[in-house]
Order: sequence, then structure tokens, then C-alpha cells
Amino acid sequence: MRLAAVALLVASAGLIVVQGQSAPDARLQAQLKQLFPSADAFSPKGGDPPHFKAFAARAGGAQEMLGYAFWTTELQPLERAYDGPIRMLVGLTPKGMLTGILVVEHHEPYGDFSIEPPAFAAQFQGKDIRDPFRVGSDIDAVSRATITVTSATRAVRNSARRIARSLLTPPGAAQ
Repeated sequence: MRLAAVALLVASAGLIVVQGQSAPDARLQAQLKQLFPSADAFSPKGGDPPHFKAFAARAGGAQEMLGYAFWTTELQPLERAYDGPIRMLVGLTPKGMLTGILVVEHHEPYGDFSIEPPAFAAQFQGKDIRDPFRVGSDIDAVSRATITVTSATRAVRNSARRIARSLLTPPGAAQ
């Protein structure tokens, strides 16, 4: 009887672990798909700096690499806003254009009207990594949330430029 109870407990714990692992993967896949809607597949996270690759299936079974996705908190871990880091997932094309950003987690007291609204993320879509990323200039400033918006913007800019320096071929360079 006791052995059966232990076996049931171990099996239940294993099921919880498996379920816990599959849910984040599904959520991550959905988030990556938001950044690369035409992607058919994503690589596991890897490389230095850490990133995902987005792929689209092409004729003859070939795959086209659409771009990279990465977490700002993994590339700019010391970047802090008013109340800590802002975890964002960013998409970047091989030509250095942002496909978008997703604000996934933050603890900002003014986040509900600064970085959470879709308008904040929308202004990064199609942005070139060579753009200045200046709050109040090419990024909208939000009154009472300057630290939050500035930190989030800096995290996107610096992490995207780090990915670009490491993984992208500079314009005009031989490929």
C-alpha cells in the first residue's frame, strides 16, 4: 500500500513537471509567432548572444531564415527601469529591421499607461537598428513614466544592436 502511494506521488510529480514544461513552450511559440507571423518553425534558443531563429518553409523543402528573436533581459541584464528590469522579446530581420517587441513582464508602477499599451510596442515595428531610439524624438515620451520608457527603449536598442554586431552581415559586405 505504501509503495503504491509513493509510486502515485512520483508519477503525479512527473506529470506536473511535463505539463509545466509544455505550457511555457506553447506560450513562447505563440510569442515568437507574433514577432514573425509568416514563420513555420523556430530554433531552440542558443548561440552567443542567446537567440532564437525564425524560419519559413520554401519550395523544395528549403527553409528561409526570417530573423532572430531575443530577450532584452538576457542581452542587457543590468538595464533597470523604475522598479527593475522590463522583460521584452524582440524580433530582428537579417537586414537590421525590428519586426516588433512584446513586453512580457515588468513591475513598473506606471506600466499600464506607458509600456503596456499596444502603441508603445507598435512604434518599434519596422524600426532600423541604426535609428537613434531617442525618447521624445523618434520614440514617444510618456509623462510621469520617463524612467520606464527610457529604460525600455535603451534595452531594445542596445540588445538589438548587440545581436546585429554578432549575427548580421553589415550592408555592402560580401556574403
